[in-house]
Amino acid sequence: MSVPRQIRNIALAGFMGAGKSSVGRLVAAELQFEFVDTDEVIERRTGVKISEIFAQHGEAAFRKFECDLVAEMTGWSGRVISTGGGLVVNPANLASLKYHSLVVCLWATPETIYQRTKHQTHRPLLQGPDPLGKIRDLLATREAAYKQADVLVNTEQRSLKEIAAHVLHNYRAAQQQPPRS
Repeated sequence: MSVPRQIRNIALAGFMGAGKSSVGRLVAAELQFEFVDTDEVIERRTGVKISEIFAQHGEAAFRKFECDLVAEMTGWSGRVISTGGGLVVNPANLASLKYHSLVVCLWATPETIYQRTKHQTHRPLLQGPDPLGKIRDLLATREAAYKQADVLVNTEQRSLKEIAAHVLHNYRAAQQQPPRS
């Protein structure tokens, strides 16, 4: 017998540049939920930019901050959570999110992500000589985790409002389903 899900939040997963923050703010406003960006919470709590955490302490230290934050989320309700791009790659993080949130993965091609992020300097994983190649590699590595989301939404050639409407529709549909025992 599995534990019934208690969907009280929406967690947006997906690669950087997929639209999690922009869509998340629209969805939160519509539902009158609080919008939370996990990267912003970590920066606020540590007093250090994500890029500095990566540079000074490495990716493993950053992922530990993410895991600690995910553990805290089990008590959250009424929030739209924009997760860092690699947060759901950790199976324990994904399982925890799925307990209390509808997990929606926003998806875009490597080329679209590159176009959306190429001028952003706050993306530590894309600061190398071949950012498009890095995007392709990371997406390939993360694809299996992303596909475990409750809902996959392709963000190509869709407006933010259209994507937000799709997320809202799926959240409201999930709220109507009786819990499984």
